[in-house]
Amino acid sequence: MACGAQAWGDTVVATRTIRALSVIQPEDVDIVPDIIPGALTLPEEAIGLEARVSLYAGRPIRPGDLAAPALIERNQIIPLIYRKGALTIKTDGRALARGSEGEAIRVLNLSSKVTVTATVDASGAAVVGSH
Repeated sequence: MACGAQAWGDTVVATRTIRALSVIQPEDVDIVPDIIPGALTLPEEAIGLEARVSLYAGRPIRPGDLAAPALIERNQIIPLIYRKGALTIKTDGRALARGSEGEAIRVLNLSSKVTVTATVDASGAAVVGSH
């Protein structure tokens, strides 16, 4: 690259103010011809994810600003599943935190009143034990 030459690329920016915990839609992002270190470069990297913080119009979106969307909300009654080998036990639980697929959250077993740590699965259930 010649001295003084500048490389151009694209940066993903918010088209409007997006509140934290909102899922990013295609109309929420745009690309601008600019290189901003650490910012996303493709809209597809943001669409379908959840804003972890408020995102402001015209400002670049960084990977740390986004997370997988939550499948479980705090205080939601959810299926609580215990698996060990061929044994599967299902009951109701109360989520003590929000959680997205693959995330570990604490859940109150409503039958025994015991708090357990479980992993959120794709169906929105909390699973304790191995699959």
